[in-house]
Amino acid sequence: MSDIKAIEDAVKALAPQQLAEFRRWFADFDFSAWDLQIDADLAAGKLDALLAEAVEDLQHGSARGL
Repeated sequence: MSDIKAIEDAVKALAPQQLAEFRRWFADFDFSAWDLQIDADLAAGKLDALLAEAVEDLQHGSARGL
């Protein structure tokens, strides 16, 4: 059995309260991984073009508020 299949089976076997706890934990874990990836992409300059475009849009008044 693959690790993924074992994890899937374990998640399916969780009681509702345990599943809720796992979902909260996994969301936090996933958000942290995303933050690390964004930080790495920023440090590597991968987002420079997008940031420059956003600054230009702000300077020309073509950006919308959130």
